Amino acid sequence: MNILLVLLIILILVLLIAWAKINTLLAFLISSIIGAILLGIPFDKIPITIENGLGNMLGSLALIVVLGAMFGKLVAESGAAQKIADVLMKVFGTKYIQWALMFTGFIVGIPLFYNVGFVLLVPLIFSVAHQYKLPVVFIGLPLLAALSVTHGYLPPHPSPSAIVPMLGANMGKTLILGLIVAIPSMIIAGPLFAKTLRKIPSHPLSTFTTEIMPVEKLPGTFNSFFTPLLPVILIAASLFLPQFASGNEHLKSIFVFFANPLIVMLIALIYATFSLGINQGVGIKRIMSFYSDAIKDISIIIMIVGGAGILKQVFMDSGVNNDIAKMLIGLNMNPLLLGWLIAMAIRVAVGSATVAGLTTAGIVAPLALATGVNPNLMVLSIGAGSLMLSHVNDSGFWMFKEYFNLSLKDTLRSWSVMESIVGIVGILIILFLDTVI
Repeated sequence: MNILLVLLIILILVLLIAWAKINTLLAFLISSIIGAILLGIPFDKIPITIENGLGNMLGSLALIVVLGAMFGKLVAESGAAQKIADVLMKVFGTKYIQWALMFTGFIVGIPLFYNVGFVLLVPLIFSVAHQYKLPVVFIGLPLLAALSVTHGYLPPHPSPSAIVPMLGANMGKTLILGLIVAIPSMIIAGPLFAKTLRKIPSHPLSTFTTEIMPVEKLPGTFNSFFTPLLPVILIAASLFLPQFASGNEHLKSIFVFFANPLIVMLIALIYATFSLGINQGVGIKRIMSFYSDAIKDISIIIMIVGGAGILKQVFMDSGVNNDIAKMLIGLNMNPLLLGWLIAMAIRVAVGSATVAGLTTAGIVAPLALATGVNPNLMVLSIGAGSLMLSHVNDSGFWMFKEYFNLSLKDTLRSWSVMESIVGIVGILIILFLDTVI
């Protein structure tokens, strides 16, 4: 019954947006309230659920998205993104630009949180597409597929890092096996699948697309690459810094502070203000106008992401995610496949890959111990399931739709299918590895 109610709530949301043409944020609010009533949340608790859902989602994301938008705006306006595109095109050529962007996303995505990587690298996609007149979704999806596999499969991302100790897995072995799973998954879901999407119409936000600048006015090659990659460098460095704390808790807390994505993005933005702004002869007033424009353009995306958080909170507060998972755990099948299926069901219900992964790990931990299944592969199978079937209650779905300015139909047949390919290819490789190790 709960599964049917979840499907009904999702159907109401889709109909409000696609058929009734209701504003997306209002559609989220209406469907979330209807869903809360249907799922039995007390009427007096519904406003609290809405506030918690909005706050929990935006509390960890809003400032990162805003700072990332400012950062991306400056990278675009300064000509740095154009310079990066020029260098990539010279090295790989137009024919292989998808692969260049995919591996860029993979390298950047290993130490970088997904949402930060998204807002950081999307301007690069738009600049390459604009400059070389290439279909945006066609060249952009491979990069986002790469970010997705690092988010679901590889430590130090939140979900796999948290699941490893829960299942008694080994961080190093999980990372190595994760690379074996991630690379084929992103290739199939990225460049190969994207070949079918050449004709999808997309008109990205103009704030991240600038006119082509004369070559002599572009920043230098080192500056153009180093500044956008500074957040990656800082987070990568933060992975090793705690080792030098030597039991000094105060020093360790300082390292943790500077490793926070929000602080990393702020430091990167301050540096970029000088390296790509003031040092390039751009006045501070003009730089601040770039930042103001970025905030205006990003505001609707922030609220839509918040709306997805409200719907997710409704499902969590009603307990429907746990009910669905407990129903599935009674099935008699390979524990790895079961972990994947439970994570997929929770992902469909709540929209968050991290929530799906952590919830599933708590459910299957006793099962994994009892069956003696390889715990490292169980971490990855849960990761694969948590990436499946991204749809209208996933913030990533809406970020992709709004940034790329796509219709709901085209978002489903590009983003949602890409995420599902990542999860399906992933579990197939994991089941194969289970037979050989």
